[in-house]
Amino acid sequence: MKDQLTVRSMVIGALGTVVITTSSMFIALKLSSLPWPIIFVALVSMFCLKAMGNTNLREINVAQTAMSAGAMVAGGIAFTIPGIWMLNPDADISVGKLLIMTMSGVVLGLIFTALIRKFYIEDSSDMSFPMGEACAETLTAGDKGGRKAGALFTTMGVVAVFTFLRDWFARIPATLLNRKMMAYGSYCGVYVSPMLVGIGYIIGPAAIFVWFAGAIIGDFGILLGGTEFGLWDVMTAGQIKQSLGIGLMVGTGVGIILFGIIPRAKEMFGGMFRKESLDTAVIPVRWAPFAMIIIAFLGTAVLKMGVISSILVILGTWVATAMSAQCVGQTGINPMEIFGILVLLLCKACTGIEGTEAFFAAAVVAVACGLCGDIMNDFKAGRILDTDPKAQWISECVGSIIGGGVSVGVLMIIIAAYGGDCFGSETFPAAQAAAVAAMVGGIPNMPAFIIGLVAAVLLYKLKVPVMTLGLGVYLPFYMSATAFIGGLLRFITDRLCPAFEEKGTGTIIASGLLGGEGITGVIIALIVAVQAVV
Repeated sequence: MKDQLTVRSMVIGALGTVVITTSSMFIALKLSSLPWPIIFVALVSMFCLKAMGNTNLREINVAQTAMSAGAMVAGGIAFTIPGIWMLNPDADISVGKLLIMTMSGVVLGLIFTALIRKFYIEDSSDMSFPMGEACAETLTAGDKGGRKAGALFTTMGVVAVFTFLRDWFARIPATLLNRKMMAYGSYCGVYVSPMLVGIGYIIGPAAIFVWFAGAIIGDFGILLGGTEFGLWDVMTAGQIKQSLGIGLMVGTGVGIILFGIIPRAKEMFGGMFRKESLDTAVIPVRWAPFAMIIIAFLGTAVLKMGVISSILVILGTWVATAMSAQCVGQTGINPMEIFGILVLLLCKACTGIEGTEAFFAAAVVAVACGLCGDIMNDFKAGRILDTDPKAQWISECVGSIIGGGVSVGVLMIIIAAYGGDCFGSETFPAAQAAAVAAMVGGIPNMPAFIIGLVAAVLLYKLKVPVMTLGLGVYLPFYMSATAFIGGLLRFITDRLCPAFEEKGTGTIIASGLLGGEGITGVIIALIVAVQAVV
């Protein structure tokens, strides 16, 4: 482990975590999506460590593990907490409470990933963890040359200039919209975003085409078609579209429980907290019960969730992290906010929890599930590269703790720069947080929600990527259209020039699109925040 968990790998991982977490928070809020950063950070780690000399793929893997952790913590926060301000733009939430909420999710995520690693990475033959495998392949290929790093940073630089021209100098329009469709409440058009094109390319044509099908159903079916045929008015159409999208996403979580978790519950959870299990985990976590007691106390005394809700959040996170690992292992998608919503609904049913405390409950689960999905991908890559899992887990601890602090800081900077009412607007749509807000504040159209939920359960059983279908129904059309362009480009290159992606070139360029726009967007937000303070 000495040649893997090194001081320089941790320094590089820690510094990278700050940058990647900052970028990821902006991406998640701006585009309501957060692609895995694993390939991007793997290449950055390789570039940095190779520049220092005398490295190996396992040391690079450990540095990359730390660097990516904060991104998914940021996702857990961005996909839940902004809903507080959507319901109350003048909400005043202390930084201390946000940090306690975040670190509670981080600690629970670290505990449960240590306990379930062996089952999902070593024992489950049906868990491919595609992003983890892709990371290992990228590192192996990248070890032979430095051209990929050059392509990555060149793309980032070009996109950074583009983003400044669009967002700072307003020389490039952010969206191109169809004015006629806006009369129906539809934002039909295209979002001029390299980052969203990159997201579509990385996710791939199969899921993206389903995503776009959801957009067609939502805007051309419900908003335009339903209104034109006199089935409902424009306002009702918008409520149906929103509720159906949320129902599809929540139903996906129910499908995972019914068809993924329950059939394997005994082998997943049986004896997890027995002495031998605690001692043979990737890191012995005999201290886990004491950590949970502290989290329950903080949830009750500081976050004001109540004793029962705090306990339910911990138990719910235990199940939800397994759901996250299962979903990531089989599909490469991690709907962390949906797992948070499921536990939130349980808490509401048992205790009637409302308001800010309800968002805290969902956020703790989402952070833990985001972190779980990230490290399970890292563990898969590490198993292929023969990296010491203990080194990876320690690295994940470093990255997630730093990332948690950075995530809260970036959220506060954005609020200072744009105000609480920026969430749910064109500036920061934060669609997942809006879905959580809907669950807390009340579903606009309950029949549409129930239809979406039932349909999602059935479609999940048929192995349809229904999560992306729900996202397409829920999000503004212009975002889905741009993501579709990325997926279409991937479809074309895979068929006309398969070597382009076999060499990893397409994914590297797509990662540069994400990093260039995401980091530049945060720099602009920082400038605006400083100007607001001065």
